[in-house]
Amino acid sequence: MWIAFLTICGLIIGTQSSATVTSQLQMEANAILNSGWWNTSEACFNISDRCTWDDIFCNDAGSIKAIKIDWGSKLATPNLSTLNYSAFNNLESLVISGSDLDGTIPKEIGHLSKLTHLDLSHNYLKGQLPPSIDNLRQLNYLDISFNFIQGSIPPELWLLKNLTFLDLSNNRFKGEIPSSLGNLKQLEDLDISSNYIQGSIPLELVFLKNITTLNLSHNRLNGNLPISLTNLTKLVYIDIAYNFLTGILPPNFGQLKKLQVLMLKNNSIGGTFPISLTNIPLLETLDISHNSLIGYLPSDFFTLTNYKTSIDLSYNLISGEIPSMIGNFRQLLLSHNNLTGTIPHSICNVNFINISQNYLRGPIPNCVDPYRVIGNKDLCSNIPYKKIYFEFQTCLPPKKSNKVKHYVFIALPILIILILALSLIICFKFRHTSVKNKHAITTTTTTTTNGDLFCVWNYDGKIAFDDIIKATEDFDMRYCIGTGAYGSVYKAQLPCGKVVALKKLHGYEADVPSFDESFRNEVRILTEIKHRHIVKLHGFCLHKRIMFLIYQYMERGSLFTVLYDDVEAVEFNWRKRISTVKGIAFALSYLHHDCTAPIVHRDVSTSNILLNSEWKASVSDFGTARFLQYDSSNRTIVAGTIGYIAPELAYTMAVNEKCDVYSFGVVALETLVGKHPEDILASLQSPSTQSIKLCQVLDQRIPLPNNEIVIRDIIQVAVVAFACLNLNPRSRPTMKCVSESFATELTPLKTLLSEISLQQLLSQELKALFHIVNH
Repeated sequence: MWIAFLTICGLIIGTQSSATVTSQLQMEANAILNSGWWNTSEACFNISDRCTWDDIFCNDAGSIKAIKIDWGSKLATPNLSTLNYSAFNNLESLVISGSDLDGTIPKEIGHLSKLTHLDLSHNYLKGQLPPSIDNLRQLNYLDISFNFIQGSIPPELWLLKNLTFLDLSNNRFKGEIPSSLGNLKQLEDLDISSNYIQGSIPLELVFLKNITTLNLSHNRLNGNLPISLTNLTKLVYIDIAYNFLTGILPPNFGQLKKLQVLMLKNNSIGGTFPISLTNIPLLETLDISHNSLIGYLPSDFFTLTNYKTSIDLSYNLISGEIPSMIGNFRQLLLSHNNLTGTIPHSICNVNFINISQNYLRGPIPNCVDPYRVIGNKDLCSNIPYKKIYFEFQTCLPPKKSNKVKHYVFIALPILIILILALSLIICFKFRHTSVKNKHAITTTTTTTTNGDLFCVWNYDGKIAFDDIIKATEDFDMRYCIGTGAYGSVYKAQLPCGKVVALKKLHGYEADVPSFDESFRNEVRILTEIKHRHIVKLHGFCLHKRIMFLIYQYMERGSLFTVLYDDVEAVEFNWRKRISTVKGIAFALSYLHHDCTAPIVHRDVSTSNILLNSEWKASVSDFGTARFLQYDSSNRTIVAGTIGYIAPELAYTMAVNEKCDVYSFGVVALETLVGKHPEDILASLQSPSTQSIKLCQVLDQRIPLPNNEIVIRDIIQVAVVAFACLNLNPRSRPTMKCVSESFATELTPLKTLLSEISLQQLLSQELKALFHIVNH
């Protein structure tokens, strides 16, 4: 009897359980049908097959446990407000990322009581975080980054005690960081970067004992950097750059034995460089630039040998000498400080250095790029091109005996008197000749009505010349905005209000035949060509006593300076970068294919690409350019900037358009990654490129795009760049092919940016997709 009773009860319970499951599955099916997220009108649509769909995952009972709609999804843009959240009692993961979501996060999302993973990142969500999100007590992963969420960060987030990952970055949160976040004891990753957060860093964050990644950068935080942060011994990554922090660096950073990245740039942190940093064995990136550090560089720290390490202490107030022993660092940036003394030869152990704008003296080691030491007026070199191009002093031989000193002491005043006497004679003679020539020389001048555009051969052009002299106060250094390979560049406002840039050859440089030829070559080429992406030459003065060229003024300077300025680089977003690359391509295509005789630029580099106030790019500096003659060998000396020169020029001096194509590839890739791609170029022939993703090498200072068209354009630029970098010149496309590819209308790719590897960019499939062919 009891057996019969138990059997009946079991049947009843089983029936009820089966009915419950059936009811749950039906609720989920109805919720999907009514959401409008899936196209129910398709002939192949069958709600019964939902567990086999790409974006739905079910448990063994057939109940939905995960919904994943991201960059590669073929669904229409979902609407968060149309989903019946209460129907999904077993949903554990909800991912709707990069799907152009609009509107607000509905309060009904709080019904998903079993949810452990919520990702709504890279969308267009607005409004505030709903209070009901605190009901998701099982949540361990919450990512709503790259949206437009406003309001303050809810203090109640501390109730989500299972959180291990919290990313609120790139939104519009205001107010302060809630101290209650210190109760999230399981938290490992916290990212609140790129918001409008104010106030100080809460001391309660010291309770986050499991945290490995802390990113509070690009906010408005103030106050001191809490010393207690150094007690978080599991920290691997710290980024609190671009805030308003003050005070000094904590002295006990050495406790963070696992720390690999420390970013504190663009604050107002003072004090001395913490010696304790020498005790962090895994440190790879240290950036405390653009602060107010004082004191000396600790010698122990710089003897460390880690070829992966990058150190940036530029734009501080650090004084003293560079330590004599420097280890094998990847990058060492010490520019714009108060460093003195000589440059140690061990600096050659560093892959990339910049020690410009200090007070260094003495000889420049041969391994050092002169561009990286400019602004140290007491440096010297005995290499002619360094002395001429960069105005370095000649290194004096070792001091002789006291007897020699005595002779010098006697001879020097006599020599000075002779020089002064000779100068007076030359001055009187020159003045006499000048007055005579003023009435005798016939000038060749063309001016506009307002006198701001002119061409002068064999000097005078008095009105325009006087305008230039007056506008620059006779080329006073206050108007100097840069120094190039030869000559200096000045900014001048003419009487008509027009602002121009002037490249002036220094007097002693005018006596160098190669410089004189470069100036005249630039005039000869720029007066024969005209293109919207080639810098405009407004006028010139070529005379043995004074030589200058007058260009349109480009407000934002060179592409190089923009890419290496973190503030401007962030403003230089993906659309602007793509437009810049396309503009360069169009200009080079014009030079190679649309001029009467093809012109090879020979020095395409980021330093020679200028940007105006609207980020429009123009190719500049045609001093080394050449007209190609197809009935000759076109052999010449190698010209260009190291790092951009085509590799074949190492064994042949025959110049052709494919040399520019290679240089363009380097510039295009540098524009995408935000720095010179030397590491990428070195790895292109290595099997390791198969595992490197494009998204990993893109400039990390700006967020990855979520617009399909922009993603397609980035992939296209990368494919074009790698095609141009082919070691075989014959396998490179022409610039005409490249410009035609950029001008062709293409449909957006249904490809995840995160899945594209560098190896794929070299494939023939992608080249064909973007119409890149070899010529």
